Amino acid sequence: MWFLTRNKRNGKFRNREKQTLFIDGRKQGVLIDRVHRKLTKEEITKIANTYHAWRGEKEAGEYENIAGFCKSASLEEIQSHSYVLTPGRYVGAEEIEDDDEPFDEKMKRLTSELAEQFKESARLEEEI
Repeated sequence: MWFLTRNKRNGKFRNREKQTLFIDGRKQGVLIDRVHRKLTKEEITKIANTYHAWRGEKEAGEYENIAGFCKSASLEEIQSHSYVLTPGRYVGAEEIEDDDEPFDEKMKRLTSELAEQFKESARLEEEI
């Protein structure tokens, strides 16, 4: 989503000149068909509150960029991306929690689980 306005320094809200708010809503809601997505009231509220906070409305709280969801990009940043306005390019990826399991151990464990699942799949296939 992009939020455009003619006058970003109208005195009612903070000066947002040369800034664009990007919200990546691809992970919000559920897909109804190839092009339509249905959002819950909570998701709509989250998007609206993010916009109002970015705009500088006092009752909306303080705006902050959220990796994977929203980003306030400067005109210079947009120029550096050759004016490509894909929100995902700016908001980036959300941070993934580290589970503190070393990669080698995790890979062995998951490979072992997969082998067991393949065996179970073959057994069930024979049974069917």
